[in-house]
Amino acid sequence: MTAPTAVTSLPPSPLEIRILQTTYLRGPNMWTYREVIETWLDLGVLEEWPSHKLPGFVDRLLAVLPQVAAHRCGVGTDYGFLKRLREGTWMGHVMEHVIIEMLELSGMEAGFGQTRETTRSGVYRMVFKVPDETVGRVALAAGHALMHAVLNGRAYDLESGLAKIRKAIDECYLGPSTAHIVASATQRKIPHIRLSKGSLVQLGYGARQNRIWTAETDLTSAIAEGIAGNKDMTKRLLASCGVPTPQGVVVHSPEDAWTEAQDIGLPVVVKPRDGNRGRGVMLNLQSEEEVIAAYHVARAEDIDVIVERYIEGNEHRVLVVGGKVIAVSRGESVWVTGDGQSSVEELIELQVNSDPRRGNADIHPLETLIPRKNSVILANLQRQRVTLDSVPELGRRVLIVGNGNHAIDCTDRIHPEVAYACTLAARVIGLDIAGIDLVCQDISQPLDQQRGAVVEVNAGPGLLMHLKPAQGNPQPVGDAIVGHLFPETEDGRIPIVGVSGSRHTTEIARLVAWLLQLAGHQAGVACRDGLFVGSRQLDKQDAARWEPGRRLLINRNVEAAVFEHGPMSLLTEGLAYDRCQIGIVTDSQPVSGLAEQLMTEPEHRFKILRTQVDVVLPSGTAVLNAADPTVLEMAELCDGDVVLYATDAQHEALHQHRESGKRVLFLRGDTLVQADGHHSVDLVNLPDLPGPVRQLPPDVLLAAVGAASALGLDIDTITTGLNTFDTSASERRVPA
Repeated sequence: MTAPTAVTSLPPSPLEIRILQTTYLRGPNMWTYREVIETWLDLGVLEEWPSHKLPGFVDRLLAVLPQVAAHRCGVGTDYGFLKRLREGTWMGHVMEHVIIEMLELSGMEAGFGQTRETTRSGVYRMVFKVPDETVGRVALAAGHALMHAVLNGRAYDLESGLAKIRKAIDECYLGPSTAHIVASATQRKIPHIRLSKGSLVQLGYGARQNRIWTAETDLTSAIAEGIAGNKDMTKRLLASCGVPTPQGVVVHSPEDAWTEAQDIGLPVVVKPRDGNRGRGVMLNLQSEEEVIAAYHVARAEDIDVIVERYIEGNEHRVLVVGGKVIAVSRGESVWVTGDGQSSVEELIELQVNSDPRRGNADIHPLETLIPRKNSVILANLQRQRVTLDSVPELGRRVLIVGNGNHAIDCTDRIHPEVAYACTLAARVIGLDIAGIDLVCQDISQPLDQQRGAVVEVNAGPGLLMHLKPAQGNPQPVGDAIVGHLFPETEDGRIPIVGVSGSRHTTEIARLVAWLLQLAGHQAGVACRDGLFVGSRQLDKQDAARWEPGRRLLINRNVEAAVFEHGPMSLLTEGLAYDRCQIGIVTDSQPVSGLAEQLMTEPEHRFKILRTQVDVVLPSGTAVLNAADPTVLEMAELCDGDVVLYATDAQHEALHQHRESGKRVLFLRGDTLVQADGHHSVDLVNLPDLPGPVRQLPPDVLLAAVGAASALGLDIDTITTGLNTFDTSASERRVPA
């Protein structure tokens, strides 16, 4: 980028950055491995007015968004971007940093962006990382508005802009519990796909996938979940297997509730048979009036009400995953203390809801209390002869909520016998992930020594209490759940082959899929001929695109998958998968559409097609056409092994690659040969192949055989596949 010549006059007003087009790249692309927004910016006259040439621009920007100054930028040190601003940088680059900072201030990790010139003067490609398209477009609009305000000396309400981004994040992103599990999977290099706007997420691909729905998995039994939702049935099953539970009975009238309370012995607990998060639960009831009032509170939550013995002690939540105790949290009662001036309702706002752990979004482990809509709070106040409008005297403590509010981690204190009782409870109910509620005085002591008991078993338990405790250490619940679904040696991946380029890619994809099928894999292929799983064609339309590719990865029947990618799909959509076992690049020839994308030079095609090589796993292989110099340059980018092929057995690149002990494929006369080091194997004699296969370009056979060999297919399978491949669907694609 060449610095503009000095300009003595002021720029015209108003100044404008035009957004020409915006694209969301949904998978790995020429910019990065992750999803990005790519937008084209036309700077117009601002092409001649970088940041240091505009009077007051830098100071106005820092007045609105001071945090952006600390960005490291290309300088590589803190406040590197400030240095760039002072020395002069173009407005597309400034806007990139503005958007990244606004995303960060909105609570989202951004951190990646690039702005690059195009072949059209004043037009730049700007990208920034964002895992959701809606959030990205909202952030782009907010950053664009901020830039225009600063450029033209107008005020900008930063908080209003950030509020719009935060709203989009709350509506579009995974909740914190699910996001934590996904992050744990990512640490294990296990890929994920979000299957809904909610928290349904697929971990792994194809036949090796598992699904989660927050703290439920596809191993979670629906029967077990139904049992857990019935507190009375849960208690009976637990008691029959020796898990200590409080004596209790289901009642259907206030009179029955009081009668059973007397038989059990006061104090008692009254709660709905089916409920969660402590709704409708009243504790330590000691009179007929309290029991009857509590019955009505519980009856509002469920038609069946339980009266049970009150267990003295603290409520604990024990998280059991795959038969192991992973985390333990102790609950605390919620009280307010009178100041002699404020009402109970005001004290709840001042002393309870002001707790940053409370809120109505998924990021908050505790709920905001809305006392006038909470029957348990109102009943607790009634028992204490106060109302929300009462003004407690100075120092008087008023109980607001007696249970729940798990906030104190005590995982390292649980007694082995208590842990055993909790894991037994989860097994009895049949849950792979369970939240066990138990009450005891001291969790470091056996339950039978303190009359402690398990009071509930919960399916789909909340995780935030263990991730963000008020006291103690966060627990690795995400690691435990991922480890439960995927043993340490598994990564949820199926063999994936990507084929990129412009020549013969469809034929190569179909042939590789056929070879995988013969090797015993149920192979799927997404190519220009359509979408296939095994011998079944699911879609006859062009499937060499992102969306059909994702359909393959979601399909549980797919044990291996092959994807065709043209340069245009790589440029405008990105890859459907994150990494692959085999990446084939056939050529770097120009294709239709690249000129309109301002990608006309060989270096542009290199940048686009290298994506296929960049995503090859360290355990994988890039299969590259050595006869194309641009493709050959990509060999050094591969994290895994490299196989080179060319029809010319004397090609210098093949010779050097083979001398280094690497695998190559070539033609020796009419024979397809595979070689490495000083060893070579004649795989197939082309004239011996069936007529239709013999008519395929040799490059097709070389690339497909190279991929199959790298996948570990034996020679007999490969030769059988070449002799039985049905080219009828592919012949239409073979160039003349």
